[in-house]
Amino acid sequence: MHLRFLAALALAVCCSAAACGGIVDPSKNTTDTFNGTINHGDPIAFFPFNSTKTGEISVKFTALAPVSTALMGVLVAQANGDGSCTGNLGLVQQNNFAQLNLPSISGQILERRYCLGVYESQTLLQPETFTVTVSHP
Repeated sequence: MHLRFLAALALAVCCSAAACGGIVDPSKNTTDTFNGTINHGDPIAFFPFNSTKTGEISVKFTALAPVSTALMGVLVAQANGDGSCTGNLGLVQQNNFAQLNLPSISGQILERRYCLGVYESQTLLQPETFTVTVSHP
């Protein structure tokens, strides 16, 4: 009896997920590219993006110059209701030691507006330019 209930519950969950569009296959994700420059002592540079479905997120620095071995800070936070990236944001994930061409943040992401934040995690001796990609549904 208990097994039948669990099977029916699993079927109901699958059907409701399919009705809502379900989880997006990562191979069908959108990739946003953001560029900027961080100087020593700069505040976090925020970039808004919108996840239109539940699925997987992946954040990676694809370019750092002039110091390609610099450690950068990166975070994903929930944006404000209007999509802005100011004030108190709901932190989702953070990495203080992001490196070039390595996954900086990955995991599940829900449908909503987000902010990607890039910041200095070590003392930069000169301005550091960056390109960071965000793959999301």
